[in-house]
Amino acid sequence: MQVSYLAGGKIGNIEEGFIARLRKGDCFFFAGRLLEYIRTQDMTAYVKKAEKHKGAVPVWSGGKMPLSTEMADAVLELLGGAAQGDFFEPEMQAAQPMLRAQARLSHLPTPKTLLVEQIGSREGHHLYIYPFAGRYVNMGLASLFAWRLARGAPNTFSLSVNDYGFELLSALPIDAATLLDKRLLTAENLLADVLQSLNSGELAQRRFREIARVAGLVFTGYPGAPKSTRQLQASSSLFFEVFRKHDAGNRLLGQAQSEVLSQELDIARLTTTLKRMAKLRIDFVPLAVPSPFSLPLMVERFREKLSTEKLKDRLERILKDMAQADDAAASGGDGATTSAKVRPASRARRIPSAKAPA
Repeated sequence: MQVSYLAGGKIGNIEEGFIARLRKGDCFFFAGRLLEYIRTQDMTAYVKKAEKHKGAVPVWSGGKMPLSTEMADAVLELLGGAAQGDFFEPEMQAAQPMLRAQARLSHLPTPKTLLVEQIGSREGHHLYIYPFAGRYVNMGLASLFAWRLARGAPNTFSLSVNDYGFELLSALPIDAATLLDKRLLTAENLLADVLQSLNSGELAQRRFREIARVAGLVFTGYPGAPKSTRQLQASSSLFFEVFRKHDAGNRLLGQAQSEVLSQELDIARLTTTLKRMAKLRIDFVPLAVPSPFSLPLMVERFREKLSTEKLKDRLERILKDMAQADDAAASGGDGATTSAKVRPASRARRIPSAKAPA
């Protein structure tokens, strides 16, 4: 999908799936710029320069290979064994230095605990959560948590996800006690909250394009002279708007909504994951420096930011701070060596149960 300024001028091309998740006013980084999304028309996303300082990082389907349920459970079992000192597998022996550093600077997640890390920096307040549910589910969880947290206390969030967890970067601090709130981890009203947190209308409209093509509502062109994607989107959008306004019970609309929930959001697995998280003991760790698990999420977010500092130099500085804190922890210190850009955090503590009263 083409990205252009509202006043004119093409910026580049971005994946349609990412744009479909944005709502008017959302910001994202693209081509070294922070842009504010305005609208989508004729397969073109119109934007303007953003006045905010935070935004989402584009995600491309070519980089997605989500964990299956069985694989995620197996990874957690291995990490649970590593927490007990079990590094018998060759792969675990290779990862042993990184995992031991994670254990010293933070904690290792296990099948019975949900690791939650928090750290403050000049960018804002970082919250890292590791459900180990795969990229698609983690994207849904990140949007859902941000929606529910902002609904209780107005805030601004930037999201970053990978297969293992997600990051919520907020302008205002997040009280750890809110993680104990049943409304945050409940599966009740999940469908309504998910549809509110994501731009479900755009997602359904994109799905409806393929449904309309298969149903014969739109003409794809003659052999050797196919219609462009932009023309197909324009034609299917007309049908979508007419059906939505004058035939809300249309089965094709229902199918589009169903496919969004099952394929784009994986609502069934999202529900299962949320119920499983509600039964886990929350392991809350305030960090002094970024942990090895949080670093990939941090890179996902700032790798496309425009900066005079190279990404390699920034990573080297973060890794140097992390190594100093790890050496202090390994030598019996408190591991509280902090960078000048990271505010010291309080002592790590465990929250006994996600269902305990606040």
